[in-house]
Amino acid sequence: MHRGERRRGVALLEVLVALAVLGTAAASLTALALQAGRATDAARRADGDTRRASAFLAMVSLWPREDLDRRLGSRRQGDWTLDVRRPAPGVYRLSLRDSSGARELLRTSLYRPDSAEMRGGNARP
Repeated sequence: MHRGERRRGVALLEVLVALAVLGTAAASLTALALQAGRATDAARRADGDTRRASAFLAMVSLWPREDLDRRLGSRRQGDWTLDVRRPAPGVYRLSLRDSSGARELLRTSLYRPDSAEMRGGNARP
């Protein structure tokens, strides 16, 4: 084998290695771009879910004491599971979970005095 032929063989090998490196880099960048796109879509869906859940919980926060008392415990409310607890008289803890009940989306506490407190019958200083 002549020196020129050997040099051409090495150059061809270098080109093949360079193409392999470029192909691997291109495949990695493509995978990264796809993953970023999926993450962005998931973040948009989560944001939309949180906004809808927040609007629903804002509506629930307007319910009077009687409605909250009727809904004590966990129950399905549309796309969510609403958990209403009364840890103390007049105090309600609300928790809104996804439909599977696995992930808590929002939580809040409300105070609803009973009728006697509102009329001043059991007013405390």
